[in-house]
Amino acid sequence: MKLDQSFYRRDDVLQIGKDLLGKYLFTRLNGDEITGGMIVETEAYMGAVDKAAHSYDNRRTERTEIMYQQGGVAYVYLCYGIHSLFNVITNDKDIPEAVLIRAVKPTHGVGTILERRNKVKLQRNVAGGPGMLTKALGIDTSHDGLDLTGNKIWIEDLDFKVKERNIICSPRVGVDYAEEDAANPWRYRIKGSEWTSPAK
Repeated sequence: MKLDQSFYRRDDVLQIGKDLLGKYLFTRLNGDEITGGMIVETEAYMGAVDKAAHSYDNRRTERTEIMYQQGGVAYVYLCYGIHSLFNVITNDKDIPEAVLIRAVKPTHGVGTILERRNKVKLQRNVAGGPGMLTKALGIDTSHDGLDLTGNKIWIEDLDFKVKERNIICSPRVGVDYAEEDAANPWRYRIKGSEWTSPAK
């Protein structure tokens, strides 16, 4: 079942970050082929009060304006001018919170995923990091602002439930600049998964 707006517009971005584990991220960007996989790693960003968030202190720029829309749209930005990173906007309008999707276990359209990544074998380095994930699924900055209840990029609940005890909570990656917020345990991984990005 495709997630609808009510899932994304809840007011607890940390819970949404956990709830996205075990869901399936899909893309259908060229013709009818679907590529995708199970979400195994996320990071939550608590908007205006989170020094690690692009929207900290309600900062508004051309890039971050999408974060102020109602939840249920994509926020895709370039990291280091190289890697497209895919985020899910959550909460209500003008509450700029988001969840970064960091890793998936590829399950659909594997041949195309391997081709996009120039790989011959399905293993962690195919989609086990936010930049690798977007390349694997064909996501780039042209998809910024896309409605996640549409037919190009969407997330489904296929009845795989991740129990709380099987969620690893740890500090987020690459946010040392965020001072005390750098230590917040808002990176979520499925315990025992071989598909998450490497532990730090």
